[in-house]
Amino acid sequence: SETGRFFMRVSFVSEEKADLASLREGFDAVAEPFGMTWAIHDESDRMKVIIMVSRFGHCLNDLLYRWRIGALPIDIVAVISNHLDYQKVVVNHDIPFHYIKVTKENKPEAEARQMAIVRETGAELIVLARYMQVLSDAMCSEMSGRIINIHHSFLPSFKGANPYKQAFERGVKLIGATSHYVTADLDEGPIIEQDIIRVTHAQSPDDYVSLGRDVESQVLARAIHAHIHRRSFLNGNKTVVFPASPGSFASERMG
Repeated sequence: SETGRFFMRVSFVSEEKADLASLREGFDAVAEPFGMTWAIHDESDRMKVIIMVSRFGHCLNDLLYRWRIGALPIDIVAVISNHLDYQKVVVNHDIPFHYIKVTKENKPEAEARQMAIVRETGAELIVLARYMQVLSDAMCSEMSGRIINIHHSFLPSFKGANPYKQAFERGVKLIGATSHYVTADLDEGPIIEQDIIRVTHAQSPDDYVSLGRDVESQVLARAIHAHIHRRSFLNGNKTVVFPASPGSFASERMG
């Protein structure tokens, strides 16, 4: 009601075995009079994904495992890193690894190389799996709605007299680790998924870091799952995230 937009997602099986082209052609006549923004996708088509990582490998390793067992039905077409720490891990999975060093001096050149890989591979999504570099406004704009980040903290950080109103306006789901779409405003992009982890006075800051790794990995994986199954829709500075279809969490194998 805040934006005057209606969102709908339907998962179905064609009883007449209609192909995508005929379905799209048939629905176009229905959608046109209403000015709909719409799309029909085949859930068997795997989205091409590039993962970017720096020196924290928990999210990368978790995504590789989920990909390997089929829990995340994606095609990882490349892993890009500004360090060499995970080159062997990635290559052992038969995934191309690209080492691109990033400094203040070479950042435009480095991002140009990254975007060249995106175009060459036909990647539809970039996942920042603890990639500790700020992306340029130009890259964020070109890949708008197609870059997902994991933030190892509570987002957003609300200040002032009415934090609940601010939380509502930003579409907060939970308080905890946050996965969001990347925008030019650092860590201010629309939130896709959040979760929490409990800590007590008996734990240290290092304990917090270790415990946080699990929730970060889970939140990022769930956000990617929502995006690749076309369940996450941008609505201003919020997202509308629909429930998963039956069977979409099932793995092809257990190990």
